[in-house]
Amino acid sequence: MKLLRSYPIIGAIAAQVVAGALVWLLLMGLAGTLDARGLFWMALLVQSLAAALITRLIGLPVWWVWIGLCFPAAMVLALNAGELPAWPFGVGFVVLYLFFSNTARERVPLYLTNRATTEALASLMRQRGASRFVDLGSGLGGVVRALDGEGRQARGVETAPMVWLLSVLLSKIFKRGRILRQDIWSADISGDDIVYAFLSPEPMPALYNKARREMKPGSLLVSNSFAVPGIEPSETWELPDRRKTRLYLYEMSEQPSVSTDGVTSAVGQ
Repeated sequence: MKLLRSYPIIGAIAAQVVAGALVWLLLMGLAGTLDARGLFWMALLVQSLAAALITRLIGLPVWWVWIGLCFPAAMVLALNAGELPAWPFGVGFVVLYLFFSNTARERVPLYLTNRATTEALASLMRQRGASRFVDLGSGLGGVVRALDGEGRQARGVETAPMVWLLSVLLSKIFKRGRILRQDIWSADISGDDIVYAFLSPEPMPALYNKARREMKPGSLLVSNSFAVPGIEPSETWELPDRRKTRLYLYEMSEQPSVSTDGVTSAVGQ
């Protein structure tokens, strides 16, 4: 189960295979009771629902559940599309890679921080007198540009090629912030007052341990929406936006670290 969660594409494929076996058994049982058209639509429905359910049961994030649900129908449409040229599919793959290449590798989708969260982060920096900020997985760099200036230095790190390029261009145009093409694990966060992340549940234990090793005492790790399992945050801010965003604030002091299996152990700063 841990392997499937660490490499979700394997879990997604396994869900489709198991769902396919269930569909085959169902078709064997219903042979002769429905016409071919009825069997086809029933098989498609069962394949989609079963794959989505299995994906959820093995603990994959919710976006993989939607992929499991929609994949069978997408395959049917692709196989019945007729004589379409191949180049649109190649272009589509390249575009998806340029924007979402880090999703499969780092299990982090492209989440964009809203204005209410950006304003809360600015307020947090003012309250704490913080001057150095980094956004790990900065996407299009909106947070970095909003927080840079007025005595504050903000930077972001991003690996998806097109997202990084767009964010760099926007930072150059507005002359605010600095965006590095760097993964979150190699980023140096030792000098930052506030480290912000809007990632997914999967990398949070490892990210927290990185913060414990590298961040200075009194600095803050701020996670948007995803808490570190087994670790009580120093503060939790619930924002008055439509999605009721929660910011989990972890102050770097003598707190336990957390294993990637969710088991805590005491480690001093």
